Amino acid sequence: MAPPKILLCGDVLGNLKQLFKRIVSVNKSAGPFDALFCAGQFFPDSADQLEEFTDYIEGRAEIPLPTYFIGDYGVGATKFLLAATKDSGNQGFKMDGLKMCNNLYWLKGSGKFTFRGLSVVYLSGMQSSDSQQLGTYSQDDVDALRAIAEDPGIVDLGVTNKAATSDVPPGASEPFGTDSTVAELVAEIKPRYHIAGTKGMFYAREPYSNIDAVHVTRFIGLAPVGNKDKQKFLHALSPTPASTMSAIEIKTKTPNTTLCPYTYVEGTTNAKEGAKRSSESVSDSDSQYWRYDVSQKRQKHGAGDGNKLCFKFVSSGSCPRGETCNFQHDMDAREQSLRGVCFDFMNKGKCERGTDCKFKHSLQDEGESYSHKRRGTGNATRSTECWFCLSSSKIESHLFISLGEHYYCALAKGPLVEDHVLLIPIGHSPNTLSLPSECEIELGKFQGSLKKFYKKQEKEVVFFEWASKRSSHANLQVVPIPSVKAVSVQNIFHLAADRLGFKFTTTKFSNSSDGRKSLRTQFDSNFSFFYAELPDGTVLSHVIEESEKFLAQFGREVMAGLLNKADRADWRNCTDSKEEETKMVEKFKRGFEEFDPNN
Repeated sequence: MAPPKILLCGDVLGNLKQLFKRIVSVNKSAGPFDALFCAGQFFPDSADQLEEFTDYIEGRAEIPLPTYFIGDYGVGATKFLLAATKDSGNQGFKMDGLKMCNNLYWLKGSGKFTFRGLSVVYLSGMQSSDSQQLGTYSQDDVDALRAIAEDPGIVDLGVTNKAATSDVPPGASEPFGTDSTVAELVAEIKPRYHIAGTKGMFYAREPYSNIDAVHVTRFIGLAPVGNKDKQKFLHALSPTPASTMSAIEIKTKTPNTTLCPYTYVEGTTNAKEGAKRSSESVSDSDSQYWRYDVSQKRQKHGAGDGNKLCFKFVSSGSCPRGETCNFQHDMDAREQSLRGVCFDFMNKGKCERGTDCKFKHSLQDEGESYSHKRRGTGNATRSTECWFCLSSSKIESHLFISLGEHYYCALAKGPLVEDHVLLIPIGHSPNTLSLPSECEIELGKFQGSLKKFYKKQEKEVVFFEWASKRSSHANLQVVPIPSVKAVSVQNIFHLAADRLGFKFTTTKFSNSSDGRKSLRTQFDSNFSFFYAELPDGTVLSHVIEESEKFLAQFGREVMAGLLNKADRADWRNCTDSKEEETKMVEKFKRGFEEFDPNN
C-alpha cells in the first residue's frame, strides 16, 4: 500500500475559506491528499470571522478532506466544542477525534491513534494553571502521553500547538509559542515528525538523533494561515509508516543530522540566548549540536519514590523528566549497571528471574590501583571481564595497532572517524594520571608519534580523558581533526561546558610534557576529572564535584559536534563489523608504521 499523503497546517485562526481554497488547489496539482492536520489555534481571533467559520461547522460550506485539529481555543470555541461533547456519536473513548461536522475532527486532550498506518500522537490545547478550562490540557493528558511513551513501536507523527523551546530557530522574534512540557514529552515519545504552530513563521529544523532510539526526528513549525509575511502555512508530507519500514530504513540518517536537543534539557530552556552565544563563539558548521543544547541548570536527583531507582537513568545515563522524575537518578547505580549488575537486584535487593537472569547479583568493586609488573606475567588486579585488560576473555585483539611496555594503541570501538584510536594502559589502572613516571614517558612517545602521523595527513589531534573515580580501566581518547578545525576546538569545548554549568581551567604550554605534568599535579584520585589536550598546547581541565552529573561521553559528544558527526556521538550507535574494523586497523598500521615507537 502506498504511503498516505497528508497536509500539515499552522494556526488557522478561523480562516477556513482561505485555507480550504488553497487545499483544493494543492489537491488538484499534487494530490489527492488523505487528510489535513492543523496545529496551533484553530478558532477565530475575533468575532468578525465567526460567520465565515460557522458556515463550515454548520455544513453550509464544504470541507474538502478529513481535517483534524488540536488548537481548541479562540472565539466561538466553547460553544462549538461543548455541542460536540454532547453529541451522542461522540460518546465513549474516542482518541481518533470527536466529529464536529462532515470531515472535521477535534483531537481532544491527548491521545494516540493510527491513520492509514501512521501512528499519530497529539497534545491539544495550551499550557495553563487552570486545566479545567477548554483549550488547555490537564496533567492527566500529560500523564497519558507519558504512558504512551512506554509503549513499543515508533510514533510517526506528533502534533502539538506550540513548539518545544529547543525547536525555536535562532533569531526568532517574540512573542514566540514555546512550551516546556512539550519539550519533555517530545524527548520521551520521540516522534519521527513533530509538527507545531510557531506563532509567526515557518521553520523546518535539521533532523536530530534521539536518545535511546535509532531513528531521527524532524521538526516542522508552520506559520498562521493568511499571514502578512507570506510565510509558509501549508506543508505536504508522505511518510512511510515506521511499522512497515526495515531496520536499515528506520536508522538511516542524512548528513545534516544533529544531536538530540534534549540531551540536557530540564524544565524551561533559552534557545535564543544559546543561539546568540553559539554564534559569538563558533561558526554554525562547528556548533550544529551545542547551539541547540541550552539547558540552564544541571540535572539533580529526582524527587524520589522511596528508594526506587529510575530505570531510564540507570540504563541510559539520562532521563527526560529531569528533576520532575518520581524516581532516583543514582549515579552509583548507573556505574553498577555499566558493570553488568541486575537492575532488579539494585532496586529491590533481589531478582525473581533467578538463574535465568543474565546479569550479576552482587555489587562490583571499582577496581584496584595500578601495580606495575612486567607485561605477560599476569596481574592480580586485572579483571577477567574488563574490555581493556590483555588477560580478559573480552579483549578484542583485532583492534590492536601497537603494543608497548606500559601502553598499547588500539582502534576505538565505533570510532568517530576511521583513524580515531585509544591509548590504553596495559596495567589495570582507572586513569592515566597516577601511573609511574616510566609509563608517562612511554605515553609521551605514543602521543608524539601520533601527532606526526596525523600531521602528514594535514590533521591535528585532540587527546581527552574522563578520569572517573569509579572508572575501571583508563583509556585516553585520540581524535584527529582537519587542521582548519583546530581554531574552533577550544571555543566549542568552552561553549559545551557553559551549557552544562561549569568553567574549564585553561592553561597553555609550549610542549605536551609540561601540560601532562600540570595535569598530574591537579589530579586528585578522590574526585573525578576531565581534561583535554588541544593542538595549540592548551590544556582544559575540570574537577568534577561529587554531586555533579557529568556525562561519560562528554568529550566525544563535543568532538562529534565539531566534526559534524552527530550520528556517531554514541559509539554504541555506530559499531562496525569485525571485518570492517580489521580493515581500518590494517590501513592505520600501514600509515603509522614509519612513526610507530614500537615498530
